[in-house]
Amino acid sequence: MDFAMVATWVLAGLLAGWLAGFVMKDGGYGLVWNLVLGLAGSSAANVILSVLGLSPHAGTFATAVVAFIGAALVIVAERKIWPAPRLGT
Repeated sequence: MDFAMVATWVLAGLLAGWLAGFVMKDGGYGLVWNLVLGLAGSSAANVILSVLGLSPHAGTFATAVVAFIGAALVIVAERKIWPAPRLGT
């Protein structure tokens, strides 16, 4: 694991969290929560990749794709399992 890989995890997680705010308008807890979930998901996905032994052979693009998918899955799961309360309904 090198600095470029960790930086890719962080950037992909933050990007996924930020994009989640635009793509999924309702049901979230805001930008900060999306960023935290994005980081957690991207880190978890890349740890799984490392455990499977695929991490050293993956390039930066593959690492970014895996991080983005992991982040998106965590954000979608949060929206389905623990939705934010709707105000004014």
